[in-house]
Amino acid sequence: MQFTQLPVANEILQAISTLGFEETTKTQALALPDVLSGKDVAVEAKTGSGKTLAFALGILQKRITQPVDANPSALVLCPTRELAEQVAEQIRLLAKQIPNYKVLTLFGGVAMGPQLASLKHAPDLVVGTPGRIIDIMGKKALSLAGVNTLVLDEADRMLDMGFAEQMDWLLRQISQNSNKPQTLLFSATFGGKIQTLSKQFQHNASVIKIEEAKTPSKIEQQAWQLLPDKKDYAVAALLTEHQPKSAMVFCNTKVDVKQLADSLREMSFDVVELHGDLEQESRNNAIRMFSSDCANVLIASDVAARGLDIPSVDLVINADVSPDVDTHIHRIGRTGRAGASGLALTLIEAHQIPHLEKIGAFLEQKIPVKQMQALRFHANRIVEAKFNGIEINAGKKAKINKGDILGALTKQADIDGDDIGKIQVAAQRSFIAIKSRSVKRALNLFREQKVKGKRVKARKVQTI
Repeated sequence: MQFTQLPVANEILQAISTLGFEETTKTQALALPDVLSGKDVAVEAKTGSGKTLAFALGILQKRITQPVDANPSALVLCPTRELAEQVAEQIRLLAKQIPNYKVLTLFGGVAMGPQLASLKHAPDLVVGTPGRIIDIMGKKALSLAGVNTLVLDEADRMLDMGFAEQMDWLLRQISQNSNKPQTLLFSATFGGKIQTLSKQFQHNASVIKIEEAKTPSKIEQQAWQLLPDKKDYAVAALLTEHQPKSAMVFCNTKVDVKQLADSLREMSFDVVELHGDLEQESRNNAIRMFSSDCANVLIASDVAARGLDIPSVDLVINADVSPDVDTHIHRIGRTGRAGASGLALTLIEAHQIPHLEKIGAFLEQKIPVKQMQALRFHANRIVEAKFNGIEINAGKKAKINKGDILGALTKQADIDGDDIGKIQVAAQRSFIAIKSRSVKRALNLFREQKVKGKRVKARKVQTI
């Protein structure tokens, strides 16, 4: 389906066209007619299915065509800060043609003061985590009485993370609104708890289940049978054997993530890690480093990695075989995206071969099992990350943008543009990917000169 076939305002269609979207995804094609008609909708769809745009169009179309009693008129609940930021950023891009449309993110792990101050500007849309939203409501700084659209994004993960009580409280508050708000629920799985949630708080909801292909045909799968206590060595050997530009390594527990990351760092791999014990700033840095090619190996637990907006990687390694088929499919789906070929390798012990065979049977694939004796780690074949990371303590709040930073680096510091990678500008910080040969010159620039007339502090971001 073409987006131009949908009953949405020209302002929205212009933004969609600017972003380069022409045809809907399967999720969008099935969900958008009901979303735009105002019905409650429950969608079972995996990450990467285009669900954000599906509910964003409904929110924005309603904002254009219907009078607003009070702001915020829409609320999107997310399980994590990262997902909230991703959702908010995409909606801001879609709303660029709508005058004075304000999107505010509310989540924990950061000071509440600036969030309270931003609420005074009456945002049209709030995107946030349940806990922080309830905390702010407790300070009488946020009312949800004007909400006419409520979105539960990754509802199953919010339940998994222990937000059930907070979600229930917020849903009850909003369900009392006189405008009979539309409730849109999106979930990667549709188990009993999600079905109960839908029945309790949605009214005559359209239930849409997106049947995904079992696994992309262009992903080659292999398994390697481990020798005792050789898991770390096997991962290192596979990385030097295949030399991927980017790789994700999955472990079943956060303890395993930490241990494997430490081990690979000692071998001189450029590694970042994601697990539940990380402070928010460390987590943000890990994601920035990996997405900017400042680290080329990301080791993660399944819960920590879910929902990450990271493009396709060259290689996926399951350092631990996944406990179920859905988890396995989600992991290996990180490679071979957008029609590209991919490689997924799984480490197993002898007693896990029957479990691997069950996964293969479900996928209708025979996953070959190779013996680890054939593997060798070669230190001289370690692929170094393309860039180093630098962070400065200024961003959008200081009226600094990507062009200001790029101009300072190329003109004031005379750094070759090819040495500068991705530049990410947040509210109060900015992250720059830069080749190692130009790191010292960049740090000297920020220490000795001004950026857009402002003094800034800079530091090199470590992968540890």
